[in-house]
Amino acid sequence: MPRRHLHVTGAAEAPLRTALRALRTELDVPRGFPPDVLAEAEAAAKSPSLPGQDATDIPLFTVDPPGSVDLDQAMHLARRADGGYRVHYAIADVAAFVGPAGALDAEAHRRVQTLYFPDGRIPLHPPVLSEGAASLLPAQTAPALLWRVDLDAYGRRVATDVRRALVRSRIRLDYATVQRQIDEGAAEEPVALLRDIGRLREELEAERGGISLRVPEQEIVETDGAYRLAFRAPRPADAWNAQISLLTGMAAADLMTAAGTGILRTLPTAPDGAVARLRRSAQALGMEWPHHVSYAALVRALDPREPRNAAFLQDCTALLRGAGYTVFTDGNLPVPAMHAAVADEYTHCTAPLRRLVDRYAGELCVAAVAGQEPPEWVRAALAALPREMADGTRLANRVERECVDLVEAALLMDRVGDVFPGTVVDVREGDPTVGTVHLADPAVVARVESPGAALPLGERLAVRLTRAFPGREKALFVPA
Repeated sequence: MPRRHLHVTGAAEAPLRTALRALRTELDVPRGFPPDVLAEAEAAAKSPSLPGQDATDIPLFTVDPPGSVDLDQAMHLARRADGGYRVHYAIADVAAFVGPAGALDAEAHRRVQTLYFPDGRIPLHPPVLSEGAASLLPAQTAPALLWRVDLDAYGRRVATDVRRALVRSRIRLDYATVQRQIDEGAAEEPVALLRDIGRLREELEAERGGISLRVPEQEIVETDGAYRLAFRAPRPADAWNAQISLLTGMAAADLMTAAGTGILRTLPTAPDGAVARLRRSAQALGMEWPHHVSYAALVRALDPREPRNAAFLQDCTALLRGAGYTVFTDGNLPVPAMHAAVADEYTHCTAPLRRLVDRYAGELCVAAVAGQEPPEWVRAALAALPREMADGTRLANRVERECVDLVEAALLMDRVGDVFPGTVVDVREGDPTVGTVHLADPAVVARVESPGAALPLGERLAVRLTRAFPGREKALFVPA
């Protein structure tokens, strides 16, 4: 699921930064890597298992946030003679560096995924690999799983191949640069085609009933002891780039289901109650949501640059929290096998530097294309992967939730006693005096308590902030 993107600046001694350091301790998240893991990573970086195929002639490029160095993916896009398109998508080959049963592998299974805090990240693999030898950095030859996906003129997939190869990215681009080059007509064809293919894939997504959330990034900026909230709405280029990853994840799911062994990312259809809560959230923000308009249609129509839309899109991430991983073997597909937001069978396979399961999905796909049985170390790990990923996801979700609480407390800490217009979007089952209030400005969703009186669910309510201090007190409101 899309995560809330939080970034914080400010002095190290500022209250929010202090609280974030304390949160790391409280959650007992990993810090540095053990010496044996670092030693194994250093050795692997110098002597990885290299593939026989050389594909360094393909002029790949990467698209990532500015300053990123843990680059999982690189791509090249081209037109085919029949009017369709060819997508080359290189994925970092983590298995070329991390062997089964070693210290590196054990540490990756302990960490499960990279954890993101507003002021930094805790990586899945040692930086010598994730930011160095295994990363698809420009001008660096590296082993990769090289996908080749052919599309017809409408963007539909007509052929899929994946195999190990040496690759070499030519240039590292960021989203703003890609968007500017495309908008100005200055992008060369491999980059310009990202818009064409991305739009076609978005149209197909809408046809099958899928939805991609364009969740804005939140930035909390500290100035003279006070904080302000800023949003950065995702650009079209962000969504076009995401469509390439989604395309690959659906292609991978098809390869695994055809082979009879795999691991899918699944998500059940959202229950009516969850959608009803979103309708109350929309009402809180003064948004029109006619009953004949579906959730997917509404979200696709929203401009994330509008503050109230940005707040609503943050709430929409709640519908994706039932996602999980499901293993199948011997051709026995899981029920359900679909991912409701993708509206198709889907798997995670494009971020192995940052997510454990992707390494295994990649190995299953390479074996499927080669007509071979998956490696035994992959089959042996499959049964435990859903539980491991679930544990890792719970920790990541808690990190996100606690960070959001800290950020909101930091945002509001100098406004204790102020009154805000809001709407009650949820009440506690069995105790209607406790619930959740949604403010339109600032875009905050926080606890509200009304001792002795039931909260008016779904109705507007003026609330007073009674406490907020990062690390000590989460934001709490009462009726004004």
